[in-house]
Amino acid sequence: MSAIIDKLAAIVGERGLITDPQGKHPYLTDWRENYLGAALAVVRPASTEEVAAVVKLCAAERVAIVPQGGNTGMAGGGTPDQSGREIVLSLNRMNRILEIDPIGYTMTVEAGVVLETIQEAAAQHDRLFPLSLAAQGSCTIGGNLSTNAGGVHVLHYGNARQLVLGLEVVTPAGEVWDGLRALKKDNTGYDLRDLYLGAEGTLGIITRAVLKLWPRPKDTATAWIAVPSPEAAVALLSGAHAASEDNVTSCELMSRQGIDLVLKHIPGSVDPLAERHDWYVLMEWGSTRPRRAGDNASGLAEKMEGYLGEALEAGQVLDAAIAQNEAQARAFWALRENHSESQKREGPSIKHDISVSVSRIPAFMSEGLAAMKRVLPECRPVPFGHVGDGNLHFNCQGPPGWDKARFMTHAHAISGAVYDLVVSHGGSISAEHGIGQLKVDELAHYRSQIELDTMRTIKRALDPQNLMNPGKIIRV
Repeated sequence: MSAIIDKLAAIVGERGLITDPQGKHPYLTDWRENYLGAALAVVRPASTEEVAAVVKLCAAERVAIVPQGGNTGMAGGGTPDQSGREIVLSLNRMNRILEIDPIGYTMTVEAGVVLETIQEAAAQHDRLFPLSLAAQGSCTIGGNLSTNAGGVHVLHYGNARQLVLGLEVVTPAGEVWDGLRALKKDNTGYDLRDLYLGAEGTLGIITRAVLKLWPRPKDTATAWIAVPSPEAAVALLSGAHAASEDNVTSCELMSRQGIDLVLKHIPGSVDPLAERHDWYVLMEWGSTRPRRAGDNASGLAEKMEGYLGEALEAGQVLDAAIAQNEAQARAFWALRENHSESQKREGPSIKHDISVSVSRIPAFMSEGLAAMKRVLPECRPVPFGHVGDGNLHFNCQGPPGWDKARFMTHAHAISGAVYDLVVSHGGSISAEHGIGQLKVDELAHYRSQIELDTMRTIKRALDPQNLMNPGKIIRV
């Protein structure tokens, strides 16, 4: 294998190649530390041309490639297997913003640009890139697109798939498909862009993208709301669409168990309300219409206050606090965004990134919590997520004092109970985290044969040697 190492070094140079065990280690395990793989090398190309050359070499040598972005995934999609014969191809050196077109509302970027950097660059031009998630300070846009990431603004702006106009992709043969078109309409045959979005690097490597931008909101209202039940949360959201004049940008649901973990593990966290409640909603409204000076009635905060007052009288709201400034709004959001980190610090947990239709959330929540408890009465359910689009992170924390090995003996039974229930409600076993290697068997079990056969046909046609992220999404 030393010969291929030398050839890789010739392509990407000394800075672009990591072969020592200590240097490779951060690329070989996932954020949750559920998987630990091995790799021949970590290859860090600095350009599309270098990516293409690396892929051509690996195709000739029959070496499998595991593309990797910020390595923040939840499903093990960017982690190599344990054979030591694959390479990890990290795109983190390809981190340039190539063009911002504020008139055309687009931005062209390389795949390794950190999501938060894109958000900040858009803001500097009074524009918004609406993809927003907890890992935005370290995840990269290539990883976001390859998993069709969702985040907290999906109900207003859509998934990552809806935020992209064009792509540049290196195919499994090492050829470069230049689809970097900033076109809103392009009906010229099959939509190759959508084929690569959400494919988790199994069909090719996204190297550049043309992203959509939006006007930056000029008036925002953020509220932390205690509700009596998930039913009340869904009803509150339903009425908010009209009350806000269709300006609901986020609606997140959390349980008290999750809030307690954040308050326990994240320094500086503060409970916004004086009394404890079982369920909370974090709701945000945003408008591009500037608030007019001296016209309080036109502001979203006043409209939100009026709406929540009516909901309080109707029994949909128990208590609420509306952020009085940006710092308070960020503090509300920190309670939501630190759920995953606090669960990690608390101990072992099982993640379920699922979706059902919004109207089915209350029934699913009730039945799902009961299903978890039937399997393991001592477990601690920590449900939270995007009630606005039906995506719930229906997580299960291990009982206090249990180590990971002991708790994970119950993982198959707990997940099976949850996924069976999801499917019975017409939902999906993966809403925004992807399949990776975590849910390969589940996908094979819950998807129809015609869907699986079609996926395999596409995979074999585009990657006949099965060298692009093998073992992820589907077995061929």
